[in-house]
Parts: sequence; C-alpha cells; structure tokens
Amino acid sequence: MAELLTCQTYAIVIGFVIDFFVGDPHSIPHPVVGIGRLISFLDNKLRIGNGDTRDVMRGVWTVLIVVVTSVAVPALILFIMRRINPVAYLVVSSIMCAQVIAARELVRECRAVEKALKKDDIEASRKAVSMVVGRDTQNLDKAGVCRAAVETVAENGSDGVVAPLFWMFLFGPVGGFFYKAVNTMDSMLGYKNDKYLYFGRAAAKTDDAVNYIPSRISALITIACCPLCHLDTGNAWKIFCRDRYKHTSPNAAQTESVFAGALNVRLNGPAFYGGVLHDKEYLGDDNRPIMTDDIERSGHLMYTASFMALAIGTLIRTGVIMICF
Repeated sequence: MAELLTCQTYAIVIGFVIDFFVGDPHSIPHPVVGIGRLISFLDNKLRIGNGDTRDVMRGVWTVLIVVVTSVAVPALILFIMRRINPVAYLVVSSIMCAQVIAARELVRECRAVEKALKKDDIEASRKAVSMVVGRDTQNLDKAGVCRAAVETVAENGSDGVVAPLFWMFLFGPVGGFFYKAVNTMDSMLGYKNDKYLYFGRAAAKTDDAVNYIPSRISALITIACCPLCHLDTGNAWKIFCRDRYKHTSPNAAQTESVFAGALNVRLNGPAFYGGVLHDKEYLGDDNRPIMTDDIERSGHLMYTASFMALAIGTLIRTGVIMICF
C-alpha cells in the first residue's frame, strides 16, 4: 500500500510538471472531451425539459452514470498497468494527472487576451476572452475584458488546479477524474435557466459539494502567496473575509474575492449571459481602474498558489505514508 501511495504521489508531481511545461497538446485526444460527449448523450436522451420536475431524478441518474464511468475507466486502465509493471503504472498515472490539471492552458488563453489588449485590438481581445468565460463578450470594453480574464484566472486557479490536486492527493489519479467529471457536468448542465433548472440541479449541487473544501483551501493558500508576488496581503484577507459569500455559488467568490483584494481592484458585478443581465454583486473596492497588466499579475499569483498547493499536498501525503506505513 505504501508503495502504491508513493507512486501516486510521484505521478501527481510529475503530472503537474508536465502540465507546467507542455499543457494539453491539442493534437492528442483529451479524456475530458470523452466525458463531455457522454454528458451530451445523456442530456439528449434523459432530459425532458419544459419545466418537468421529473428531470431532477433524471439529473441524479446522469450524475451517477457519468461519475461511475469516469472513475471506472481510468481505474481499470491503472489496474492493468499495475499488473504489467510499476514503470507502466507510473507513466500512465503521470499522464492522467497532467490531463486533469489545467494551469498552463488557462494561462495560455489569458495571455492571448493580454496580447490583444496591448495591441488595442478590442475585437480580438473579446474573442480571446470568450474562449475562457461563459458571459457574453461582444460588448465588453477594455476594462470589462480585463476583469473577465482576471476573474477566470481566480476561479479556475481553484477549479482547474487546486481542486484536482486536492482530490488526487486523496485518491490518486482516479480522484482527479472523479473531480473532472463533476466539474465538467456543472459547466455543461449547471445552469439556472428553463432548460437546465431541474435536470442540471444534481450536477450543480454535486459540484458545490466537491469544491467546498478545495475552494477555501485555495483562497487561504493564495492569500499566503501574496507577499511572494508583491501583492496586497492585508487587503486580500480583508476582502476575502468581507466578500467571499457575495455570489450565488458558495465557492466561486472564495478565490475571486482574494484576487480582488490582492490586486486592489473591483471584480464581478452585472454581466450578460445568453443575452440576459445577471445582477451579480461586486467583489472588492474600486480603488483603481483594472489594467491589462493585472492579467499577468493574476497569472503569477495563480501559479505561485498552485506550486504552494502542490508542495503542501506532497508534504502531507509523504508524512501520512511515513507515519502509517
């Protein structure tokens, strides 16, 4: 057992390093695409729509089918690899861990936004930011584009890095796929509109549950990393304590409030989604205008917090292995 846990720990660290240097090569099929196709298939086959409350139970079945499938397939592959030899297990485990971490891809997309803004190409910046946010971007001004980019770095630093690490440190690569399945379902089904109000409820609630602890860990680690990035630690803590529940999600504002305080800017606020205005509360104080450079600053803070989370998780897991085995 100690050997398995040690190998998994190595795989998590190697997977993180792979993502840092390589990211997700678009030429290689990604398992999340397969998870997304399964979700779409079940959506088409099971969802009734039209406000039918029977969709709630059908949504529960969708969550169960997607989670069980997303866990069983990698678990079977890893079981086979372990029977072959430890090296095969380590290699495949490392690749799997890299596939559920999305730090480099997030930074890459946001750098495209920053590059377009520095060229004063507002149309290109709107198009670039539309690749990483769910809101309508066609009418955003420069400040709106910057705000959207910083917000997605703040939220996805937790959802795309710290939360997968949390579940992988608990259950190995299979834990990462469990989390990724839940998170993907929420992004595809967890909307409070007429189409998904009932069918997507189970996906949204499950995502809230699995992100509850990781989002708070991510926020606290990010605050601790502010001095390393020369950002405002005191204000990050202040805004976190004040604004971390100013969101319809119990988790989304945890890290976003920290970034708002650290950068001394105001995030969130009213935004259009699918042509409908959502009157979201502001996070942080309007101490200064948000700027293009804040995208880069937020990326540095996100990566620093990610490395800190990796280091803490590795130390804790190593300590558990030494004490228990």
